[in-house]
Amino acid sequence: MRRLAQILRNGRSWLLDYAYAGFWQLHGLLLPSDATAYLRVPGQGRSPVVLLPGIYERWQFMRPVADMLHDRGHPVHVVDRLRWNTAPVAASAEHVRAYLQEKDLRDVAVIAHSKGGLIGKYAMLHEDPERRIRQMVAIATPFAGSSYARFFLLRSVRAFSPADQTLRALAEQLEVNRRITSIWGAFDPHIPGGSRLQGAVNVVLRTSGHFRILGQPELLEAVDRAVGAPG
Repeated sequence: MRRLAQILRNGRSWLLDYAYAGFWQLHGLLLPSDATAYLRVPGQGRSPVVLLPGIYERWQFMRPVADMLHDRGHPVHVVDRLRWNTAPVAASAEHVRAYLQEKDLRDVAVIAHSKGGLIGKYAMLHEDPERRIRQMVAIATPFAGSSYARFFLLRSVRAFSPADQTLRALAEQLEVNRRITSIWGAFDPHIPGGSRLQGAVNVVLRTSGHFRILGQPELLEAVDRAVGAPG
């Protein structure tokens, strides 16, 4: 009976996850929001935040996080050049570097979801010689890959296989992990192995999901604590 109850809970998590994803996909397509409004904060504001969404996601997927951090006084930046975030991790990290340099951003907190966390770590390792990025909070990021990736025909999704060379190289490089907080759900429908990262601050939520945790108070509180923690 306990096994059946767990299967039913996990099935519910799948449904809620796709409902959240579907809502924000439509929101981004039909009701695009002006991200520049998040750059304006009263007074001098706090340290800048850069959002890195996951694959096939626009920044609106992370809007609850953006709203919370903006309300706390952080100017929130969006890297539009990522578009639907289907490019290889290394190429996307170059876009992040270019954005940080163009805007002359420093003391940056990167807030990333899923693939965005891989891009963020790659940027910290290879595209940030001036250490403009202070820290990264990675949400539901497949640092060790996902066993489901090999079942997809799309190359952009198969890149999340645990055997992918970029993923393996990132996993072997530990020097920036201490500046990363990795947060993931109790059950992630897309990353069955979780998002634990060696040497990082690892936070497992009580809430389940891959997408919908982005809008959960528990996640928002965890992100707020991580960004406010001393580096």
